[in-house]
Amino acid sequence: MTRAVRAVGTSAPIPAADLWEWQERGACRVLPSEMFFHPDGERGKARRARAERAKQVCARCPVLQACREHSLAIREPFGVWGGMDEEERSRQLARQDLGVA
Repeated sequence: MTRAVRAVGTSAPIPAADLWEWQERGACRVLPSEMFFHPDGERGKARRARAERAKQVCARCPVLQACREHSLAIREPFGVWGGMDEEERSRQLARQDLGVA
């Protein structure tokens, strides 16, 4: 059964599966989620190194742009998505909110 939902910024319903099908092609799909989401207490150099490894996966991912757009559209607060970590997304969203994007 396909359920219809409204895409962000539109009024026309689209099948929910269409919003997520890009994830099936993600390079991260077969990797442990811990690579993209920091464990409790991870800080500093270890956190930056893990995020950089995750971003290297994103750099060769066929759905990098769709993933990035999704994470920004839903204001994803955690993890590396579309080659951007939490801080990078936060800065990008702040620029967009100010109309500087």
